[in-house]
Amino acid sequence: MTHGTIEPQGGEHDRGPGVGEVSTQMVRLYTDEAPLRMDNGEQLGPIDVAFETYGTLNADASNVVVICHALTGDAHAAGHHGDPERHGWWDLLVGPGRTVDTDRFFVVCANLLGGCRGTTGPSSINPLSTLPYGLDFPAMTVADLVRVQRALLRHLGIERVYAAIGGSLGGMQVLEWALQAPESIDRAIVVCASAALTAQNIALSTAAREGILRDPDFRNGRYVGTGTIPAAGLSAARMLGHVTYVSEEALSRKFGRQRRDPHAPPARDGHTWFEPDFEVEHYLRYQANSFLERFDPLSYLYLTRVMDAFAPYERPDHQERLERVKAAGTRFLVESFTSDWRFGPEHSDRLAADLIQAGIPVERENVASPWGHDSFLLAIPEHLDLMQRFLTR
Repeated sequence: MTHGTIEPQGGEHDRGPGVGEVSTQMVRLYTDEAPLRMDNGEQLGPIDVAFETYGTLNADASNVVVICHALTGDAHAAGHHGDPERHGWWDLLVGPGRTVDTDRFFVVCANLLGGCRGTTGPSSINPLSTLPYGLDFPAMTVADLVRVQRALLRHLGIERVYAAIGGSLGGMQVLEWALQAPESIDRAIVVCASAALTAQNIALSTAAREGILRDPDFRNGRYVGTGTIPAAGLSAARMLGHVTYVSEEALSRKFGRQRRDPHAPPARDGHTWFEPDFEVEHYLRYQANSFLERFDPLSYLYLTRVMDAFAPYERPDHQERLERVKAAGTRFLVESFTSDWRFGPEHSDRLAADLIQAGIPVERENVASPWGHDSFLLAIPEHLDLMQRFLTR
């Protein structure tokens, strides 16, 4: 999927069959004549969106669950595209009898605006120049991402969703959705998210972006179509980012200080000394190489910057928005994990506290897990039970 997890011991917590083979659909939601009006005043069109659906929409369209993906995710949340061994990034969550039961719910997952897995983004063609947008793609906000998702639902004939679920950047979208259009959402599940990144979080994202921006192959964003990408910069960004998604305990459990070849002779010079030696080094290099095959550096730049800027509680109309959420009756589950240090429990505490102070119903849960930020993607029974109970009550 998304982050690329270290699995807990014991494997997947199976709760029913998956959805089987699925396909990604495409739709054009905005055009030159009817563009998206963005927060910064820019207008963008056309906008194509890639999405997948699972389950059956009922007669009054009241059984819709939207899944919002994290930074490096896509529309393929569940099922497989022909190879049953390669399933969607949140497959353990979605399917008949699973936490999001497709015998009951109609599930929608879309690739984000600015993405690189089918939806219009900075590597797409700019119709005004017939060249890839590159850095000419407009700056975005989480609110812009949500507007496009809501437009997709209107296209599907859906006015209100039973629930929206998201982790990390996905959780930010769910929070913004409830604040932007509370009349369109009954339940909001916000997992491992933040209502405002800390200086440390912004610093980590900045360091990752600088690796891409300073790579000579970045070419000021004009590398698309040249046959090269800023691979060194994106690899470094991926490795740095991935370390923040897992905990020290998770890395210690899986790798410790194991070496690939404990009997290898000592290095004689830098030509061999800086090649991977410890198993954790090999793991990070593998993560970086596989990431190069599926993700675009421009999307990484844009979407991390979107996360930096997200601060819905700092808006001057924040209290009015909270009043609308309260009036709409939207209920929240705000969940964190004890070992998450990227968006630790204190982020969820602050996010939930503002909602609670406004009189909005909130269930606040901090789940014990040794696996870090990526715990939301894993088969942790207490985590899945919490979501299932919240969805079915």
